[in-house]
Amino acid sequence: MQRFLVGVGLALWVVLGCRETPSNEPTGDGPLRVTATTGMVADAARNLLGTAATVTALMGPGVDPHLYKATQGDLARLREADLVLYNGLHLEGKLNDLLTRLGQTQAVVALGELLPDSLRRQAPGFEGAYDPHLWFDVARWRTAVGYLADTLSARYPHLADSIGRNRAQYTQALDSLDRWVRAELSRLPPERRVLVTAHDAFGYFGAAYGVEVRGLQGLSTAAEFGVRDVSELVDFLVRRKIPAIFVESSVSPRAIESVVAQAAARGHRVRVGGTLYSDALGAAGTPEGTYIGMVRANVQTLVEALK
Repeated sequence: MQRFLVGVGLALWVVLGCRETPSNEPTGDGPLRVTATTGMVADAARNLLGTAATVTALMGPGVDPHLYKATQGDLARLREADLVLYNGLHLEGKLNDLLTRLGQTQAVVALGELLPDSLRRQAPGFEGAYDPHLWFDVARWRTAVGYLADTLSARYPHLADSIGRNRAQYTQALDSLDRWVRAELSRLPPERRVLVTAHDAFGYFGAAYGVEVRGLQGLSTAAEFGVRDVSELVDFLVRRKIPAIFVESSVSPRAIESVVAQAAARGHRVRVGGTLYSDALGAAGTPEGTYIGMVRANVQTLVEALK
């Protein structure tokens, strides 16, 4: 164990370096080198910075940010970046200390923490903590992206004009997406607007669009759930005659499959209505590999399963 801890400490020392003053300026004359933690944050950066930056996401499709541990390659990418972006609000639970340390010597921005407290959803049962899954409310995500645009423009004044143009274009696309989500969900009768998934990632979505949300686990997939949690969820499904529940691309389906089996044992047939993208985007090069495409895919899956 001692050798392991020493090895980790040395790795972090090498990666983070030992500069005494922060360096927020990019090196070289090429595009900014931006490293983001999640696909959602990387997508926001690409839309704002365009060709002025090369954006890399550490976490690919199907990766759970709550449980993610950085590799040696990730540490090098973070250290070499001109700018590091992450969601914050404890989404990247196991990376928080590393990202905080990195911010002492590099340009590091937590997108979710740019928002004022009034625009953050209080985490149920946790005083002073906030739900990190803010991208599920498209209008709130648009606001967060706007704060990010302001931050980037202030940090890189020579890019302010292009960031402003990109922001205006992306804002229009997000406004259109928000209207589309509302129109699609209106196809469901109010009593059918019930979203049950593996963990409580869709709270912002439910509050914004009038959908009742239930998750087997808490806000983080690191939270434990027990027999009682499963039993209470099965009771809810049976009582409300919910026709479909959903698995998530970044969470093991086993718990939800167990809920389906136990509901069947109680005489209620509930099916898995499809896979939703919760904490990760889809594969690069597909529509679901973008934020807008991910939201559209989720809503289409939800509506088709519950109508």
